[in-house]
Amino acid sequence: MRRKIPSTTALVCFEAAARHESFTKAAQELSLTQGAVCRQIGGLEEFLNVELFRRSRRGVKLTEAGLSYSRRVATQLDAVERDTLSVMGQQGANVIELAVVPTFGTQWLLPRLKDFQQRHPEVTVNLTNRTRPFLFADTHFDAAIYFGDADWSGTQSHRLMGESPVPVCSPALLGKHRTLTPQSIAQLPLLQQTTRPYAWRQWFDSLEMNIARDMTGPRYELFSMLAQAAMHEMGIALIPPFLIQRELEERRLVIANPHGLSSVKAYYLMIPERKVESASLRAFRDWLVTEAQRYAAAHKDESGLLTQ
Repeated sequence: MRRKIPSTTALVCFEAAARHESFTKAAQELSLTQGAVCRQIGGLEEFLNVELFRRSRRGVKLTEAGLSYSRRVATQLDAVERDTLSVMGQQGANVIELAVVPTFGTQWLLPRLKDFQQRHPEVTVNLTNRTRPFLFADTHFDAAIYFGDADWSGTQSHRLMGESPVPVCSPALLGKHRTLTPQSIAQLPLLQQTTRPYAWRQWFDSLEMNIARDMTGPRYELFSMLAQAAMHEMGIALIPPFLIQRELEERRLVIANPHGLSSVKAYYLMIPERKVESASLRAFRDWLVTEAQRYAAAHKDESGLLTQ
């Protein structure tokens, strides 16, 4: 069955004309004549049976239908361009498209990824931020690293490490104190994380404390955002120390209280069942699990750093 899709040339001309709201500028960008652009867009409007531009002596202006369609076309053309550049850049290499929770990817995975590249130069690992689970069938991802309970349908899970977040803040908030009591912490602005909305409540519950405002405070999507807010004295945050090692070493952040929040959840490498036989993914899986085990063993005696 033939697809109901306009010509690529018509879509490219339309996207450029819509972006500039000018047939002349679109023609200049595409190295075409203005007449060629007009014919392509006219043919597209005839194909769609929809008016995309209103013409006048002063130029052209997108209709409502044209504006809506231009946004969709631009998104799809961008995706085709990315895929094309990806294929051109691979040149036969094995590529792993990995979705990863951002701060873990930046602070823990990236500093170690060079070792994998040296061991497996034939494999390229591309990283993309994703903070929540998704359907692998709806994306181009080959695997994902996320924090949760490994309940992800149609996947094979590999546990990497747990996390034991502790209260951290700017040294200025500590003042002359070496640590803060839970009661003192309860009086400070509590920085919340969007993906762990009950973290502070669970932390106070573990100390048998009931704090009315434990879910009140500004919310941030990423640990890196929480860390920045805490460094700027905006409040106190619950962050796993292994994600802010440099900040702690440089004393831009300090541990306000050593009590860590234990959780049954952990960081997992998730691989869709249809991909488990991939040689490149098996190599990455084995390397990543070994690195996580090595890191956990090296830090098992550091209080509040990891839970395994």
